[in-house]
Amino acid sequence: MLPPVVAGVDGSAESLAAATWAAREAQRRDRTLHLVHAWNWHPRQQEGEIANAAQRHLARRSLRQAEERVRAECPGVRLSDEQMEGPAVAALLKAADQADVMVLGSRGLSGFTGFLVGSVALGVVAKATRPVVLVRADEEAADEHMPTGDSSPSTDTGYQDVVLAIDLDDACDEVIEFAFEAARLRHARLRAVHAWHAPGSIGLGSGDIGLVNDRWRGEEWLGFLKAVLQVWRDKYPDVEVLETVVEDKASTTLVRASTGASLLVVGHRLAERPVGPRTGPVTHAAIHHVGCPVAVVPHL
Repeated sequence: MLPPVVAGVDGSAESLAAATWAAREAQRRDRTLHLVHAWNWHPRQQEGEIANAAQRHLARRSLRQAEERVRAECPGVRLSDEQMEGPAVAALLKAADQADVMVLGSRGLSGFTGFLVGSVALGVVAKATRPVVLVRADEEAADEHMPTGDSSPSTDTGYQDVVLAIDLDDACDEVIEFAFEAARLRHARLRAVHAWHAPGSIGLGSGDIGLVNDRWRGEEWLGFLKAVLQVWRDKYPDVEVLETVVEDKASTTLVRASTGASLLVVGHRLAERPVGPRTGPVTHAAIHHVGCPVAVVPHL
């Protein structure tokens, strides 16, 4: 049996948006959508029984709300659900281990902080061994598609670009493959973006300064990016690819590049000894400040 697309739900607006996005992704991937709600078990006898009953009621209601929303928007999706006991992060990580993709909600965008990502979502992103997608509370199906000629939202147009953030110093097959597959499923263009900085004088050897100017250095990075992606172009001949290299901070480049995208794909290196819900600086910036759904793909 193929692993499902899993969505964590808790009755909030952001989790409902995540559930419907996950339903669309399940249909694109021809997978079952599995909805999960995690709740904490209280061991103390008298207080615990009351709290546990309330938690079970909340879980049933949250799952029912998500199922109703999913059925209304994606009536043909195959659907299952599950209540899970235990700390939310641990329960969702257990569910993610069995998933093709895990989908979680964000509380939307703020002019000051961007994605308001809670501790549960951050904890799952930091430690999950499967891809995790974060979805805004106000994300709708039309947001993934190009606007019509009069700029109206529509689901009848083609998909917006899938953007791949690629670090050419640490290009990972898992991240690249996820992005190409996402573009293939959407019949969308893949825009691969690499940000670079010109080296400073410190650390350069004698005679290195001035050997190449920034334009030539940018052309070298672009040639390197195309070479790295060529094997994937061959594997996915139907995916149109646009390579872009930018001399700028990676976080700034990604926020700019993902404007109007249907999905941003970033990598996350799994630490051997993770301490707390930590991600790298580029991934952290992406999940807090990018407006489109963000897929965080773990790799070693």
